[in-house]
Formats: sequence, C-alpha cells, structure tokens
Amino acid sequence: MSPRIRKIEASDFPTLLELFEEFAHFEKTPEKMTNTLDKIKAQQEFLKGFIAEDNGTIVGYCTYFFTYHTWTGKCIYLDDLYVKPGSRGKGFGAELMQNVIKVGKKEDCAQLRWQVSRWNAPAIDFYDQLGAEIDDVEMNCTLSLI
Repeated sequence: MSPRIRKIEASDFPTLLELFEEFAHFEKTPEKMTNTLDKIKAQQEFLKGFIAEDNGTIVGYCTYFFTYHTWTGKCIYLDDLYVKPGSRGKGFGAELMQNVIKVGKKEDCAQLRWQVSRWNAPAIDFYDQLGAEIDDVEMNCTLSLI
C-alpha cells in the first residue's frame, strides 16, 4: 500500500502534538518544545502542512510556511519533516516532501528552504538524494518574544 498523504485537519491536533514532542526529543532539544494543544487550536490558521498515514495511523508530518527573501522573492519554508522511526524508509518522507514541493510550485515560489541538523546523517543523505544544496554557511538565531 502506498503512503496516504493528506492536509492537516483539526482532528489531527492531539496526535500532531505528540509527534511534535517526539520530534523535539529526536532533535535532542525537548526543553524547546513549548507548544500546547490550546495554542495549536488558537493559532491553527498558521499551521499548514501534511500528515502521512499508514493504515489509518498517523506516522509522520511536515509543516511549512511562506517567506519572502530579498535575494530571491517568495519562497516556501519547510519547518518540520518528521516520520516515526518504525515508518522510515517506506516512502513517507519522500511523499511529504513532494507535497510541499507541489505547493511551492503552485504558489510560484522561487525556492524551498529548510534546515537540517549537522548530526542527522540519514536526513542529510535523504535531502542530498532529492538534489538539495546543503551548505554550512548560516547559523540559527533565535530571540524569544514570550
């Protein structure tokens, strides 16, 4: 059976929150996960993305948003892409990425951008196979506003 990919729906929020927490642990930064179900519901207009289902069970997700870059114009930014460990290697990640790429092309975006952790060799290999240009130029900057 091929992966089933669909847009995120409000009924997915509790499961997504669990996956957000799981992803934060995978990224070795669980203390940075401060989102809540109430916050997701209140800010759902900003939550754009897709989920991957396997036999009716959510096994992964991706989220994205649109940005404007002065050098290139409108872009789409992949915020998160996460597939549960037991479901990796089955095409879910690739299908999630292809859905974001389709949105970016449909919306006339110049680029799809995202970040990957330096230590995450499997993800780097996955993105390299997609043809992504992976550089080591920029560093993350975060300023808390709350």
